[in-house]
Order: sequence, then structure tokens, then C-alpha cells
Amino acid sequence: MRLPACISLLLLVSACATSAPSPREPAARNPRLANLQRAATLPWTDGGRCAVREASEPWPVLAERCFHALDHDRIEFHDITARCAVASAGAAAVGVGLCVLAAPEIIMGTVIVAGVVVVGFAINEALDAYELSGRRPEARPAPETRPVPETAPAPQKPSPKKRPKPEPKGPDFPPLEPPETSERDRSRCEPIPVPYHLGGNKLHNKCADRIPNNSFPGGDVFVNGKNFDALQLATRTLWEIKTDNFDTYPPDLREIVVESQVEKLRHERALALACEFNFGVGVLSPAHKLALELADPELKGLIEVMEWC
Repeated sequence: MRLPACISLLLLVSACATSAPSPREPAARNPRLANLQRAATLPWTDGGRCAVREASEPWPVLAERCFHALDHDRIEFHDITARCAVASAGAAAVGVGLCVLAAPEIIMGTVIVAGVVVVGFAINEALDAYELSGRRPEARPAPETRPVPETAPAPQKPSPKKRPKPEPKGPDFPPLEPPETSERDRSRCEPIPVPYHLGGNKLHNKCADRIPNNSFPGGDVFVNGKNFDALQLATRTLWEIKTDNFDTYPPDLREIVVESQVEKLRHERALALACEFNFGVGVLSPAHKLALELADPELKGLIEVMEWC
């Protein structure tokens, strides 16, 4: 049976397996919202753009059209029910995975994702839009939101009453800022190649460019407001290079250099981790490496002596 036929079969199963919508399940009344919520649990390489575009279609159709956009390095499919092994006979291995993903119901253990799933920015924006436009009609009849005494009144009236209380902090703006700042944070985390190195130090630039598997040799990479010396996309590692002649420094100068560099490295590592990047530091000598690690044990395992330089 070919893959399209498999999807058609799953659509039929989905239609038969779906129960009548319940007034207590707002997501069931809105298939698009249900699809977005299900897609939010999966890792996407395109930020979820394809899933948002196809969210109005039945889930098996969305799964078929957007299967290519999944981060397949982080996801595993297990045909526990064995129905996909038959439906996908003669198809490529991807057919079984697609068949499992397109199933109308979610069976525990069929789809396993490695690591923490960060909701794709496109899906997050779509869900935020539903929250802004959908809370008013759907939140009132929902029994789960009424037990809270503070949210029992109509949502339009208590919100302006509560906002004037923290007026010094900006009563009207907080409800609008979270989605905007989250969008900014996502854009700041996208690596932007810079066609040159800052500083103009030839040795420093050579060591940065020669980092194994450097994805953008010849320039810096701008991430989260900072120009990093290099980026290894394969391991999502941002690098900072230190080419001090540390072994020739007197003890007093060593202390000053280490103190200054550790403070900067802590800040740079925090910027990298905030965008879910790893962080690496390259130095020229084992003495320099040891001094930095002694000053901040959290840097252990992150510093390498640059044998390539």
C-alpha cells in the first residue's frame, strides 16, 4: 500500500474514532487549535511554520505535509500497535514514522522526543493569537477557570481594576509586552554571520577560523546581542577565543587577566545558554586553561587548548 493510501486510511480512522464534541473540551470544538497544541509538543526545524500553515487540515494531512520539517535527529517513532507495519509495507522507512505520527489518537510510547521541546515560534504566535481572541468566548463557560475567586467576574472588568494597582510599574503595558519580548528573544537567538572579525588581531582571527567544523570561518557570529568568535552548527556551540601569551605574564598580571576574562566568559556563556547554545573557550596554553578553571569551576569541560592554532 502506498504512503498516500496509508494517510487516507488514517483519515478514515480519524473520522470514525473522533467522538462528539463536548462542551467541556474547547479544543475539541476547534480542530485547528487542537492541531496546534499537538504540534507544539514536537521539535520543528522551521519553527513550526508548516504546522501553522496546515493546521486547518485534519491531523493526518498536516502530518504528511509537514513530516519533512520535523527535527528527525531528536524524534523516534515506535509502531507499538503494529498497524503501521502493514499499512506501510513496501514504503520507505519514513512511511512507518509518518504513519505513527499521523495516528488520530496519541498513544504513549509511539512518539519519543529527545531533550526538552521548545515550542516553535510560529506555533507559539498562533497559540498566543488564540489566547488573545479566544479567551473571552471560551473561558467563561469553562468550569475549570471559574473556581478561582479572582477570575470569577467577567475578564474585561477585573483586568483594568487590577492593572491600576501596580501603576508605577506600568499598568497598561505588561499584558502586551510578553508576546513582543518573546518574539524579540527568538529573533535575537537566530545566529547571524558577520563577514569580519572584530579587533583585527591576526592570530586571534586565525585561531577562530580554524576551529574544527567552524560553520562561518572568516567572520564572527552575532547571537543574543553579542559577536561570538565562531559557531559550530553541528553541535550548536558558540566559541570565544583567547590568544594571550599567558605563560609569559608575571603573577600579578595573570591574576588581573584571569579575573577580567572569567567575568566576561560568565556573561557570554549566559547569553549562549539563554538561546540554547553550548559554549566553548579556546586558549593557547594549559596554564591559561587551568587558571580559568580554578577561578570558576563551572568553566571546567568548556575550555580547550587550541592545538589547531
